[in-house]
Amino acid sequence: MIGFGYDVHRLEDGIPLIIGGVLIGHKKGLLGHSDADVLVHAIIDAILGATCKGDIGLKFPDIDKKYKGYNSLSMLSIVISEINNYTIVNVDSTVVAQEPKLQKYSLKMRENIANVCKIDVNKVNIKFKTEEKLGFTGSESGIKAYAVCLLNEKTKF
Repeated sequence: MIGFGYDVHRLEDGIPLIIGGVLIGHKKGLLGHSDADVLVHAIIDAILGATCKGDIGLKFPDIDKKYKGYNSLSMLSIVISEINNYTIVNVDSTVVAQEPKLQKYSLKMRENIANVCKIDVNKVNIKFKTEEKLGFTGSESGIKAYAVCLLNEKTKF
């Protein structure tokens, strides 16, 4: 099973920037109902897509007050606990941000995601791209992320 995920959030002053479960030192953070972790949200959508379980908005609606400020890695953990018939083979993702530069946080992000997904860190890939100052990400108005997950259905005996 293959799933594709996408997420985007607007950058705003006075909000912490969290990507891949890592607090990034930056002048702006991502605006959202939860902690707005764009990378983890894209991965959640990819897993939900692969298992035909909808999307993050259905699973964690932004009208539900209990998810206000919620930790996205905790949301991912909930999703992982609900896909008992599947194992994650790998995750491949791309974060698109003009600023800040994120490569130095890659290993910690990969470790966070791998730990929650219960897979080896070498099964989690994160690429970082700019858009050469084009579009909303290039103008530093927001950050977006894409993810693809490959899952195997567990064999039943």
